[in-house]
Amino acid sequence: MGRLFVVNLEGRVYSCKHCKTHLALYEDIISKSFQCRHGKAYLFSKVVNVSAGEMEDRLMTTGLHTVADIFCVACGSIVGWKYETAHDKNQKYKEGKSVLERFKVSGPDGSNYWVSHETHVGGSDTDDV
Repeated sequence: MGRLFVVNLEGRVYSCKHCKTHLALYEDIISKSFQCRHGKAYLFSKVVNVSAGEMEDRLMTTGLHTVADIFCVACGSIVGWKYETAHDKNQKYKEGKSVLERFKVSGPDGSNYWVSHETHVGGSDTDDV
């Protein structure tokens, strides 16, 4: 596989909840209003230390998008998805942006979101306030 080079970020960092590899900065959040099957998800202008899977068309609540799942480069955990193409002109702002699922990452204060057996999502994400 070769040597793995990982980018270390400074500031308020979101990281992989499994291996703590840095993924994104708080300052790069575009929107906190995204949802996924595990609850909240955040749209970021840029993320680091991820690799992209195969592109596929997915019908989402905002229409048809071509997306690729993104994985932590250190441990291989899926952490979200990247928008490659938005088929609706009103959704073009998402192209090239990435979504990190809160359930799969640790927040800047080290908090994690946990999902119970119901659909309720809880956590101590202080930057949501």
